Amino acid sequence: MIRPAFAAFLLAGRALSAQELEPRALINVPVGTNILVVSTGYLYGNLLLDPAVPLEDGDARLWTLGASYVRAIDLFGLGAKVGFGLPFATGEWSALLAGRDTSTSRTGLGDPIIRLAVNFLGSPALAAADFRSYRQSTVAGLTFTTTLPLGQYNPDKLINLGSNRWSFTARLGMSHTFGPWILEGYTGATFYTRNDDFYGGNTLDQHALVDAQLHVIRFVGGPSFWIAGSAGYSWGGRTVLNGVEKEPLDNKRLSLSVRKGFGRQHALKAAYINGLATRLGSDFDTFQIAWQYAWQ
Repeated sequence: MIRPAFAAFLLAGRALSAQELEPRALINVPVGTNILVVSTGYLYGNLLLDPAVPLEDGDARLWTLGASYVRAIDLFGLGAKVGFGLPFATGEWSALLAGRDTSTSRTGLGDPIIRLAVNFLGSPALAAADFRSYRQSTVAGLTFTTTLPLGQYNPDKLINLGSNRWSFTARLGMSHTFGPWILEGYTGATFYTRNDDFYGGNTLDQHALVDAQLHVIRFVGGPSFWIAGSAGYSWGGRTVLNGVEKEPLDNKRLSLSVRKGFGRQHALKAAYINGLATRLGSDFDTFQIAWQYAWQ
């Protein structure tokens, strides 16, 4: 996503995370479990901008590569997970500004994230030996995510992979299992610090972005193979440029994902995310595939 000094749309770095729909985020695992995830994705789509901006035919195509590490911990008897993720991206952006071609490309690191997830209901902290008898029923939890402003950023460039500001996300989730089905719902909000070195010497603020997600998961032949259908809606996130408020965001997404485990340690997950409706911001379709390796 891009945002010139007079427009009302988000930075390129938001494209690395704004499409996220993650089923089974509340899953409980034995304390001491380590999980390494390597993922890649392809995003393509349009850029829907403020009607007052003379920017036309906006288009973006990105390849992303991410690596993350998660460890399951005991937090005062509750099942919890801490993790760190680092994204890398290469992409091309094109648009006509007052009839002039403004195509460009970027390659580099995005903003890394740190995450803490705590399940406070139905998900006790269990050692591997005790976990064999655990059966998930109703689980509720909180996730706290911090994005660090360490990605590639140049205030003289219109498009950046980093955002040059902190963001903090708090999300509440609930999951219920009935037979081979799981129904999950999440709601949360992301808060942003100010970017005092925005393109052209400007100051960028942003109101909180609120989101809600619903996931329906179906196991196929056992717990290691499942298919999930997901829907997400995000709204708010109004940008403020030099004290002048712009239009808020309003985005709807649908997703289909499939995960298959191989043995006790390996798993592959594939997902497609459709930008169902976007009033302002990035209208992307996304293909993702991830490999997971877990060990005690």
